[in-house]
Amino acid sequence: MEKSVIRLLTCGSVDDGKSTLIGRLLVETDSIPHDTIGAARTVRRSGSTIPAGEIDFSLLTDGLEAEREQGITIDVAYRSMSLLNGKRLIIGDAPGHEQYTRNMVVAASRADIALVLVDATKGVRTQTRRHLTICSLMGISRVIVAINKLDAVEYKKEIFDQIQGEIEGVLERLELANVIFIPLSALAGDNVVHKSQNLSWYSGETLLQAIQEWQPSPVEDASARMRVQLVSRADNFRGISGTVHRGSFNVGQEVKIFPSKQSATISKIVTYKEEIATAHEFDAVTLVLEPEVDASRGDMISLATEDARASDRFGAHVVWLSEEPLIHSRSYLLVSGPTQIPATISKIKHKIEVNSGDQVAANSLAMNEIGSVEIATDLPLPLLTYKQSREFGNFILIDRMTLRTVAAGMIRLSLRRGENITHQKYEVNKVARAAQKNQRAKVIWLTGLSGSGKSTVANALEKRLFAQGAHAYVLDGDNLRMGLNMDLGFTPEDRAENVRRVSEVAKLMVDAGIIVITALVSPFESDRQRARSIFEEGEFIEVFVDTPVDICIARDPKGLYGKAAKGEIPNFTGVGQNYERPTAPDLHLDGTADLEANTSEILKFIY
Repeated sequence: MEKSVIRLLTCGSVDDGKSTLIGRLLVETDSIPHDTIGAARTVRRSGSTIPAGEIDFSLLTDGLEAEREQGITIDVAYRSMSLLNGKRLIIGDAPGHEQYTRNMVVAASRADIALVLVDATKGVRTQTRRHLTICSLMGISRVIVAINKLDAVEYKKEIFDQIQGEIEGVLERLELANVIFIPLSALAGDNVVHKSQNLSWYSGETLLQAIQEWQPSPVEDASARMRVQLVSRADNFRGISGTVHRGSFNVGQEVKIFPSKQSATISKIVTYKEEIATAHEFDAVTLVLEPEVDASRGDMISLATEDARASDRFGAHVVWLSEEPLIHSRSYLLVSGPTQIPATISKIKHKIEVNSGDQVAANSLAMNEIGSVEIATDLPLPLLTYKQSREFGNFILIDRMTLRTVAAGMIRLSLRRGENITHQKYEVNKVARAAQKNQRAKVIWLTGLSGSGKSTVANALEKRLFAQGAHAYVLDGDNLRMGLNMDLGFTPEDRAENVRRVSEVAKLMVDAGIIVITALVSPFESDRQRARSIFEEGEFIEVFVDTPVDICIARDPKGLYGKAAKGEIPNFTGVGQNYERPTAPDLHLDGTADLEANTSEILKFIY
């Protein structure tokens, strides 16, 4: 089905003239109401040099008052116009400031064409290279490089050629095959809609022509796919609803559900008003299957001939969008379409240096950095590579504590080790093992500052449980760092991995029917919540041993506070690194209270 809407993304550095260019394009194609144009003749930004009575084209795309006050574009401003070929053009004017790269990434994920502006008076800048890199990662099929403000350099061809040559050097390392260079002046109107005599040395298309003549690349992979949005139920009716992403479905065809790989036949296709024989691309339909196989929101339906796989291990590119750095081994929420699932960055392979394209070793990513990572999800997902499908190959990562979007990602490949490993079930299960010991297995997670008394409480608790005939075991942070975690330091990344390993060991011991007691600083709330997430309801009890830092310093049983004060331990919690107090612990203990009283309080809580 031919696209009736073309999505154009404009991007570039600050003051390259994006808003002015799009404003002129809209005005010269009569796509702006005349009263709005009239307002643009009188309203002025702070510090504007545009003479009274002339149009300030940049005002026609900026939607936030803060943008007008600062003279920059913050949000992505969208405008619509009709093309001469009858199609509709949706224009997204992305912000140029580096701190708003996240806005540009969102707009790029849906764009067909990217318009990258370069200021001829300033040349290629870091943000230009970053935007070209993101356009490549986001699979944008056509890139128009508009070298703007040539009126300010006397329309010199040598300046255009110099900038084009520099960008072509960047393009050699990017997978951008369809790139067009256009010299223009947004302010003067040269080559925006009409050919310019000032640029007689250029014989190519105008900007409007380059946009209108774009055609989507032929789709090699035309398999029919649909993501389950809803399982519809009514009297004597059950159907699977969603929008056809690609290809078409016909009544009588055999389909397969992923990740379960169940097969069924389409017995009916129903829309909101009628029953149809064929569902085409972009149609919103309900498929009635025979037999009524299980399917859940987020599952993928494809033709039975589709060679799709579900995996819980993926290689991906991510653009990091948060001010807080990416930390491997920390758990985030992965969202792709209607699917939402816990995921962990298991490895940061490298980050991409946008100026040179070099792959630089990294153990973290800062805001706006682009990296190659490996991701582990809690359950298998039917994700495709981003090259195969922008719809099924994209995702975002959300911070589990703040619920803010922290990264945009593109699947590079499904890691085969995720496809080749299956969970082996045994007849003797967790319930049977706990019943044999006449107890309910659980983990009691003691957290608090160093010197708060966690290990002392853990020791007293294990003794009381042992005396009662319970099967319990203490996982102490220091003891584990002498063996299992001896390779880990005390950076936020290593602390996240420390908590992950301890929680996985604790989970195995709970599965064995044992009551597990952990004594671990575990200073970050998100890491503790990730630990909780791998246990069943009621199995994880977070106990906050709350002791004032001055008391901990006075105790200083290991001499660590003294070393930290001398600068010998730079990442020591409470001195060189923050401790995030639990927001809603299951049990809050006063670390200065009587030991036996605290131990009894835990026993009272768990029984």
